[in-house]
Amino acid sequence: MNSENWVRLGSVDTWYAEVGDGEPLVLLHPGGADARALDVTVAGLSSAFRVLTPERRGHGRTPDVSGPGLFSELTFSDMVDDTIAFIEQVVGRRTRLAGCSDGGVVALLVALQRPDLVDRLACVASVFHRDGWGGGLSGLGDADRSDFVRRLDDMHSADPALTASDLAELSVRTLVMIGDDDEVSIEHAAEFYRSMPVAELAIVPGTSHGVLVEKPALSNAILLDFFTRDAVQTFAPIRRA
Repeated sequence: MNSENWVRLGSVDTWYAEVGDGEPLVLLHPGGADARALDVTVAGLSSAFRVLTPERRGHGRTPDVSGPGLFSELTFSDMVDDTIAFIEQVVGRRTRLAGCSDGGVVALLVALQRPDLVDRLACVASVFHRDGWGGGLSGLGDADRSDFVRRLDDMHSADPALTASDLAELSVRTLVMIGDDDEVSIEHAAEFYRSMPVAELAIVPGTSHGVLVEKPALSNAILLDFFTRDAVQTFAPIRRA
């Protein structure tokens, strides 16, 4: 299957693509980007899954939403509600869920709010608390500060604000994956991983915040392994003992 579609999620006409057959896997793009940022990931995962890539409100082909000013403020809460509606209306069942950067935040919040909808979760180059963005997002100078970027910055300054105690409540098996030179600090990723009861951690060498496109073969192999195989019994466990 290879198609482009539209679905009405509340007040938002949402664009999404669907590639491949098999069990569903919903893949959420980074903030300030669209589904095209995930092309190499889709290519690697669609051999095993029916991969669905919705574009969130104000991103790509999905229109912005009007508000008190020209457009409404962007919030993770609204995007979580949209994603839950997408899974319920389009997927119609429990699904594997992955997200990159802001998409990983949305995916994490969906899994916390509706664990009944998420079979396995992968958060790539993502954070559970806003302080995890080490040096801020690089490459966004004053010339790039459009109203949309301002609204993204406002969203990032407020959320996410989860704690280790919040993560301890997550029962969904989760993969945390970052680049070894990511804007998400290794220390934050380690705390992210250690705070969840059923979690795995991957640090991809020689990559940055663009881990999925910088080493697509390795990144896709890690994701495929996580999404297709059960956790193994390890020889000398420490944390999982």
